[in-house]
Amino acid sequence: MIDFLSEAENLKADLIKIRHELHKNPELSAHEYKTAEFIENVFKSLDIKTCRASETGIIARLNFNNAGKNIALRADMDALPTNEETGADFSSVNNGIMHACGHDVHMTGLLGAAMILNKHKNDLNGSVTFLLEPDEEDKGGALPLIKSGALENVNAVFGAHVSPDLPLGHVGFKYGAFYAAAEVFKIIITGKSSHAAERQKGVDALETAAEIVTAALKIQGGVISVCKFHSGTAVNIIADRAELEGIIRTFGLDNRKRMCDELAGLVEKIAADHKAEALCILKDSYPGVVNDDKMTDLAKNAAEKILGSERVHVIDKPVMMTEDFGYYITKIPGTFYHIGAGCELPLHNNKFLPSDEILTTLAATHSAIISDALNNKA
Repeated sequence: MIDFLSEAENLKADLIKIRHELHKNPELSAHEYKTAEFIENVFKSLDIKTCRASETGIIARLNFNNAGKNIALRADMDALPTNEETGADFSSVNNGIMHACGHDVHMTGLLGAAMILNKHKNDLNGSVTFLLEPDEEDKGGALPLIKSGALENVNAVFGAHVSPDLPLGHVGFKYGAFYAAAEVFKIIITGKSSHAAERQKGVDALETAAEIVTAALKIQGGVISVCKFHSGTAVNIIADRAELEGIIRTFGLDNRKRMCDELAGLVEKIAADHKAEALCILKDSYPGVVNDDKMTDLAKNAAEKILGSERVHVIDKPVMMTEDFGYYITKIPGTFYHIGAGCELPLHNNKFLPSDEILTTLAATHSAIISDALNNKA
């Protein structure tokens, strides 16, 4: 039996170096050019062939000596548009861009698994497809990768995300529904400008939009977040236009439709009450993550073998975050799991900084899960 944890510990210095380099040089969604080059060079050093699935997406294939299953492992690559305030000596050198969601850790964990598995070509059968996905934080890179053939002849797919809710280096698995489905929206309010001293002669688009925000946040059954609000041109002009943008997160298709219908209805009513015009644009986003029970069992058991049951948890409640990993497991079986970040600050906070100590745990866990998936006879 391969001692994946010891193998990962032997790589610790290399993994920390890789993580720090990735963290220092974050790039925004669909602009991960230097990140992609860096990752390709790591694969090249391992003699693992790569190809581009888009301008910045990468597919790498590790073939073992004997035929068998093909298991995919995915990590996301992009960073967020925020100024880092962690104070780390490997802080972002790109102003206004930061790996505030742990994608630097995700990439490093995948590369660590590639290093470990690459050493055991004679011990394993089949192949591993490594998916380095761009644009997860914006439009979503999963569908373009899938359309490029990333899942062709793949039997199962796995991926992980850092979590501030688990203890450092612990791993959590969720059966069934894990991440919410999402619907993004844009609301455009058109009013009538007037002098600010004569409000009654205008139709205040900003006031109308503000009332819509207040009402929308009270809709039950999921989470509605209004994240952008633009209106007004001067301090003495009643705004004739306002734009709102945000996201709806829900579980279940019926509930998703109900919340969308309720939002559209209140937009129409509030605009009419203010004698304004309104346009509510709704667009399907990520489908949610619903883990396959058999693959979750396999992954959980593999993690317990190397970490011990005390460091492996079953997550009992789904999260309202959304993740385009769900697109992969609508096509083939798979599971998505969490690893304790060692940082209690929330994801997307500009001080969020997972510990380097989880790199070996993630690389070892990935490797153990893939090994068991390759040997799984189901």
